[in-house]
Amino acid sequence: MKIGILTLPLYTNYGGLLQAFALQTVLKRMGHKPLTVAQPRRISLLRRILSVVKRLGLLMAGHKGIVVRAYPTAKENKIIGWHTDRFIDENISVTEIIDSSGQMSLLKKYGFEAYVVGSDQVWRPDYAPCITNYFLDFLGEKEYVKRIAYAASFGVDNWKLSPKETSKCATLARRFNSISVREDSGVALCKEHLGVGAEQVLDPTMLLSKEDYIDLIEKDNIAPQKGVLMTYVLDKAPEKNTIIQRIATELELNVISVMPRSEFSEVGKKNLEDCVFPPVTEWLRGFWDAEYIVTDSFHGIILSIIFNKPFIAIGNKERGLARFTSLLKKFGLEERLILSPDELKPDYIHTPIDFPKVNVLLKNEQLRAINFLSEALK
Repeated sequence: MKIGILTLPLYTNYGGLLQAFALQTVLKRMGHKPLTVAQPRRISLLRRILSVVKRLGLLMAGHKGIVVRAYPTAKENKIIGWHTDRFIDENISVTEIIDSSGQMSLLKKYGFEAYVVGSDQVWRPDYAPCITNYFLDFLGEKEYVKRIAYAASFGVDNWKLSPKETSKCATLARRFNSISVREDSGVALCKEHLGVGAEQVLDPTMLLSKEDYIDLIEKDNIAPQKGVLMTYVLDKAPEKNTIIQRIATELELNVISVMPRSEFSEVGKKNLEDCVFPPVTEWLRGFWDAEYIVTDSFHGIILSIIFNKPFIAIGNKERGLARFTSLLKKFGLEERLILSPDELKPDYIHTPIDFPKVNVLLKNEQLRAINFLSEALK
């Protein structure tokens, strides 16, 4: 079956890239022909203008080291994301670029027999370029195409859509053949606000094995590292550094981070080389080699589980805790989540994880998720 996958735009988000790769891989192994809809990363003109105005104000107020232009140009983005673009080119089959929501009708020429929406936070309006697109508004009401949501995420456990968006998306959701969501809270949100039933399933990255990811690493011949504490932190903060340093000291490990040395918004075009994202396979290698992991990322937790590595997850209420608590609860790992350095004690660092038990739970959830996809695509 020809399948179109609609997920968030692919760029330098490692977790987003990996879930897109994983879902395609699973569908291909099931005998289907999937393509992910290619969309550009969009930052609105208003958002860009407001950023410049804010930064100019800070400079005029005497603040030093402020970069006026917070967002890179298309050419600069190519440099920043050349490693991740290579990963997409080599591992994810995509359509032509659909530059705007109005161009979604161009997808008809691919003859898709089904659309799969997900995974990632496709139903979170803060992140989705056009929320109704992710409910397949570009398909005609009577157009016979299977409509499936796989591990779609709202990101948070409270409702973010406006009344107008809710009404529109509820109508569209009722046209879906099968709906699954990533978080347990998403099941309740679907029922309460969209009037549809939903099943909770695993993020696609958890449908692949450790060996699948090792194969990617070995293709790129990424050199191993020993005795390391792998950190994957998306939102830098002093208290997170405190947690990392305490664990590194307690376990006598060297700290590594497979992330750009700087962000463009901090250094601008003069230090563009410091903003380049390392290869996806180097990032994966960090999890494989790690003796211990500290992360504030949803997919960082997932890879810690897949590679059976002890970890501490740092919660971020602003990004939404629902994703973390739902995932950790499923595997009986709620105690691995902390919100501040005060919650971190030496004996807590050394508390082992019962990975044999976790792996049994993972296997059962994988079978259930694959069964959902198989039934949905019949």
